Amino acid sequence: MSSPAASPATPPRFSPRAVGIGAAVVTVTVWTAFIVIARASAGRSLTPFDITFARILGASLVLLPWGAWLVLRARRSGDAAAGSLFGLSPLPLRITAIIGVLGGVAYAMLAYAGFFFAPAAHASVLMPGSLPFWTALLAAWVLRDRITPLRAVGLGLIVAGDLLVGGRSLLHAFDEGSEMWKGDLLFMSAAFCWACYSVVARRNGLDAVRATIALTVFAFMTYVPVYGLLAALGWINSHIGTAPWGEFAFQMLFQGVGSVVISGISFTRMIQHFGPVRSTMITALVPGLSALGAVIFLGEPLYWSLIAGLLLVTAGILFGVQRVAAAKPLAAPRQACDA
Repeated sequence: MSSPAASPATPPRFSPRAVGIGAAVVTVTVWTAFIVIARASAGRSLTPFDITFARILGASLVLLPWGAWLVLRARRSGDAAAGSLFGLSPLPLRITAIIGVLGGVAYAMLAYAGFFFAPAAHASVLMPGSLPFWTALLAAWVLRDRITPLRAVGLGLIVAGDLLVGGRSLLHAFDEGSEMWKGDLLFMSAAFCWACYSVVARRNGLDAVRATIALTVFAFMTYVPVYGLLAALGWINSHIGTAPWGEFAFQMLFQGVGSVVISGISFTRMIQHFGPVRSTMITALVPGLSALGAVIFLGEPLYWSLIAGLLLVTAGILFGVQRVAAAKPLAAPRQACDA
């Protein structure tokens, strides 16, 4: 009697918790490198407009064909109204425009411009450091999220840690002749835009892949032609024609593929598992790590407050995340599972 044929081994499936933790690790790593690399790029050839262009173009090379394939498949399945923007965005036009403005165009332009005025320590405090507060405020207003006492303690520790990390340099922001306040304002505005995007993504239950594709399509359709026209007319400062191609290619790879495609999807996945407030509390690790990276790679000074601030931020994350009711994960659409 022959034995029954062995069933083919099924590939291992990761639990939602493992996916959420993995997304958090990827997000924190890319965001930390983003601050260090963006500040280093400010001293090279490209302008903020050029870097934003490289970011959008690099991401578009990957995501526009992906979006067109998703829309085409949906329409072949019977949904004739699927997609928008000439069949490249898998989301409706209204939500595509909202997240495209917030997470695609505004965030990039504000953040990159800030690095040309203020050092990485300022960015470490005022972008990922202020993000939990913008998000907590918006989530309480829009999503009716309740800030529990334990979460409030965690946020307070994060604030104290962030102030210790960058407070020393912030004290000199308004010295005579200094333009660092411009960078600080730009960093705060960029953090606000990203917090708005995270809350919109949570409220609308956006799939990570489709959201990232949609905001990139919108940025490509709006920023690229406007940038090209203004640069050709000489109305904005652009060094695309004189900058080394290797530098531009690197910005396309890291800022486009890394910061948009990889980090954008991992951040939205993290929101789906942890919720917007706890997700941005996890990203509060970035201020200390990026400040340390600035010390190592950019030669910025190391102070005792940097180490103390990192410890406080870590403690704040533990207070805010542990023993807090987990946010209900979003149900991923069937199309997302197929993709």
